[in-house]
Amino acid sequence: MARISPAPADRLAEFAQEFERAAKSRGYVPNSWYTLARKPRIFRALRELRDAVIGDPGEVAPALRFMVAEVVSNAAGCRYCTAHNAESVVERGSVSEDKLRALWQFQGSPLFTPAERAALNLALAAGGCPPSVTDEHFLELKKHFSEDAIIEIVSVVALFGWLNRWNDTLATRLEDHPLEFARKHLGASGWTPGVHAP
Repeated sequence: MARISPAPADRLAEFAQEFERAAKSRGYVPNSWYTLARKPRIFRALRELRDAVIGDPGEVAPALRFMVAEVVSNAAGCRYCTAHNAESVVERGSVSEDKLRALWQFQGSPLFTPAERAALNLALAAGGCPPSVTDEHFLELKKHFSEDAIIEIVSVVALFGWLNRWNDTLATRLEDHPLEFARKHLGASGWTPGVHAP
């Protein structure tokens, strides 16, 4: 059960168009938005940051950005973000369901390139508490990515550090679609909704 109620209707009205776009494109409005809307400036800033980190074109392909988000959220233990990111890996990143299912064991799977493994190893190390990132992670990253691309990868890690803490702390309830998607595709890897269960 969510620990904080949604923003009052007058604050939600300010974001009506954005909520409507999300409902049309995803089929639902993320429940995290309803609590974020209690602080409109934070909501707007976070949406802008998310668009810059995930949506802006760059050197790192969207599929890898979504996979980094999935791995860092899993390492942090946020089942809300893990469910959403798994859905995005397949539906927005065009990654196969087989590769998604292998993502939690990416280090030994032939489905991942050395470049992807370098990025995902960083995400895994950065997502733990405390983080266990080393200079070796960056030596490996620099074999495959420019420094600008590495900043794109670290930006995804940092964004989800914020989102993981927000959703786990507030026990944001998972929406039906990402909940069912995660149960279907991540259940065999041990995923459960935890505090985010409806």
